[in-house]
Amino acid sequence: MICRNIHRFATVRTLVLGALSAIAFAALTPFPLLAQSGTWANTGSLNTPRTDHTATLLANGQVLVAGGLDSGYLASAEVYDPAIGKWTLTGSMTAPRDGHDAVLLENGQVLVAGGINATLGQCGTLASAELYNPSTGTWTATGSMTTGRYSFTLTLLPNGEVLAAGGTNCGNGGLTSAELYNPSTGKWTATGSMTTGNETNWAVLLQNGEVFVLNDNLYNPSKGRWTATNRDPIFAHAPVVLIPNGDVYAAGTIQGDSIYNPSTAKWTNFAAPPCTTIHQSCEAAGALLATGKVLVAGGATFVSGKHYPIEETNGFAALFDPSTLTWTATGSMNTSRLGQTMTVLLNGQALVAGGETYNKAVGGLLTIASAELYTP
Repeated sequence: MICRNIHRFATVRTLVLGALSAIAFAALTPFPLLAQSGTWANTGSLNTPRTDHTATLLANGQVLVAGGLDSGYLASAEVYDPAIGKWTLTGSMTAPRDGHDAVLLENGQVLVAGGINATLGQCGTLASAELYNPSTGTWTATGSMTTGRYSFTLTLLPNGEVLAAGGTNCGNGGLTSAELYNPSTGKWTATGSMTTGNETNWAVLLQNGEVFVLNDNLYNPSKGRWTATNRDPIFAHAPVVLIPNGDVYAAGTIQGDSIYNPSTAKWTNFAAPPCTTIHQSCEAAGALLATGKVLVAGGATFVSGKHYPIEETNGFAALFDPSTLTWTATGSMNTSRLGQTMTVLLNGQALVAGGETYNKAVGGLLTIASAELYTP
């Protein structure tokens, strides 16, 4: 039996000379030629269908995708090159993982830690961690966490260390423990415990250097301590995004979304996007665009069915303007999906990859490999 990460509701040639000229021109333009604002365009598909994977923007502008699920737990990884719109398989992780997290270190390497692989038995929660070197395309084991955990958060701190917080293991509910990874030594050390057990994939580094973990925990790196914040009355789930003024946007429910102000420790509630209804969510993934707006896209749509509603998928997308707390509908994805990743590229486009889509032929969700680009 496969345990699933349930946090999901948490990228024409002619003559050779002409082609070279087009490539040179495209390198000087923020978006591909002929791309229209507010639209999605299909790009190269992943080599392996996957959902609940991680996606990390590398220093060179490429995107590393690792792990996740297809018919089983995946160790494979691949890299997307925006210049050619293609994915290339790279070295596989030392362990298959789902429910893991990844973060880009200051040295340009990617740290992946934790996760779950139920085929190992005894729940299969992982404490192991490993490093991806973009220059060699290889993974190297590093120190293991003091506690195995999945559905948790990794956050790069201003001092270069990484905070791992919360999660769960073997169905024990939300963990309160947290620990720090030191890239210089490759070791993890326990730090203060959270005030409330937390099983979430969402955390943001605030402008003051503290870490905000969704569901009422705030970490101060200088003190190594956690303090409780006011809990969002709407019980926001995903995604969570730091917006330009330093506040935190958190997706919510049909009742609305929320903004958290770190200075006042208060939440402001506002309407959900127009594509969210009592039977539908369109905030499966989200990210802050260079325009200062938040893009959300995809999610689950529940339709009437025998015995229980059928979980289908949608490709709807919307833009949130933090300055006015209002939503604007934008173009829909070409493929409806949930469980996907969304990564903002250096050229300002948003890359969505993988996930699951509803297939009428089988009457359920299928893992997909397709990817597409949104042009703001």
